[in-house]
Amino acid sequence: MRLGRRKVRIETERLTLRPPLHGDFRAWSVLRSESAEFLIPWEPAWSADHLSRKSFTNRVYWSQRAINAGNAMPLFLIRRSDETLLGAITLDNIRRGPSQAGTLGYWIGERHTRQGYMRETIEAVVHHAFTQMDMSRIEAACLPENAASRGVLEKSGFKYEGVAQSYLQINGRWRTHVLYAALRNDRRGRTLVGQA
Repeated sequence: MRLGRRKVRIETERLTLRPPLHGDFRAWSVLRSESAEFLIPWEPAWSADHLSRKSFTNRVYWSQRAINAGNAMPLFLIRRSDETLLGAITLDNIRRGPSQAGTLGYWIGERHTRQGYMRETIEAVVHHAFTQMDMSRIEAACLPENAASRGVLEKSGFKYEGVAQSYLQINGRWRTHVLYAALRNDRRGRTLVGQA
């Protein structure tokens, strides 16, 4: 039996969240390039061809395969008022069966920060995961010193759960991360911003 192409599109108050398309290459490469100094300290090391068209084409094909297989949901943040690409979010490592969980990763271009776009995005993706995908748990991790990322997770209803030593390679080094999670049926109460 052949899987058909799954369509994923989430609308928020200001944004359309949809998979990357080949036509997004220029906007994506410009945004990543101009935001490089802002993004690199928080991300896995960029490959030598990170901003190339070939690398982006591979990303688009991976996105299509991952969505069709149901193991990831990579989405671009498009501001509807002017069709501007603002960043991306991926619900990855989707686990079914008794787990019903996935891991959230995201980035936003430097010039689009502090305008509430990522909070709007995270809340919409988590709502979609819980109501449309029957997920039970969404996890996220960030560097302890990444106050902006911790803040947006906490404001979006994620709760601090602990520390993972040498969790991911960031900018070429194994780094310890703080772990957060949002649960579909969460009875733990709200996390106060800044609490760890």
